[in-house]
Amino acid sequence: MAKSDTQKYRAPALEKGLDIIELLASAREPMSLNRIKAALGRTASELFRMVQVLEYRGYVEAAESGSGFLLTNRLFALGVMARTQTKDLLDVALPVMRRLAGTVRQSCHLAIASGDEMLVIARVESPDDIGVAVKSGFRRPLVSTTSGRVLYAFQPDEVRAEWKARLRASLDEAGWAQLDEYAARDRVLGYERSESAWIKGVTDLSAPVARLGLVVAALTIPYLEPYGGPSEEEAIERLTASAREISNDLAGRATPDALPRPAASAEAAARPVRRRRPAT
Repeated sequence: MAKSDTQKYRAPALEKGLDIIELLASAREPMSLNRIKAALGRTASELFRMVQVLEYRGYVEAAESGSGFLLTNRLFALGVMARTQTKDLLDVALPVMRRLAGTVRQSCHLAIASGDEMLVIARVESPDDIGVAVKSGFRRPLVSTTSGRVLYAFQPDEVRAEWKARLRASLDEAGWAQLDEYAARDRVLGYERSESAWIKGVTDLSAPVARLGLVVAALTIPYLEPYGGPSEEEAIERLTASAREISNDLAGRATPDALPRPAASAEAAARPVRRRRPAT
């Protein structure tokens, strides 16, 4: 049955605004008014004022390139950030993240699972003039990012099995076999290390944050090798310590030893397999 047949009440102006927001949310690049008009099958006069209002209220913004409009993070701020658990997580994590960024002279960000994607909910930029930062509200498929793979790798077996069944279409059989192999190694090490496939010279370092034995977030550093700054090994040590600190504070608020510490054995301490992956 068509949507128009089941809908009891109509609010045309509201529907136009929601259509624009949903369209821009699915777009991979800025969309001009003409492209929005063509995609929605509406006239420019119908959409012009609506886009202006959405821009004024902060839901959309003009791209710096002048090529069209983008969805802002306002809906993200109103939705995800207002949830009690997420606010609690951020209250605990942000002070630790600020200390981490200041100590290792690198940016860091915090990501959670959102459906079949990972979602960045907070970031702290490097105190130095040069760094790599990921915007809050950034989304990518869960299994194709360093943060997402950490969120998967450190879940209990039954949770991993449920995620694997739900996300089965994201990878082929060989891809899942490789992911599980890396996940097993990450659990021994206590973190993941992956070279960025997007920015040459950047290495993603990510560690799990737990609450009551379940991993609820991934704390990630897009590590850019500095001149004379903290080494990658020191960054990993600080990162994993910071992730444990957040975990312990969360429901100590979570069980103090809910997360594995980086293993001390020679085999576990061996450098992880380098693999080119997206930078988050």
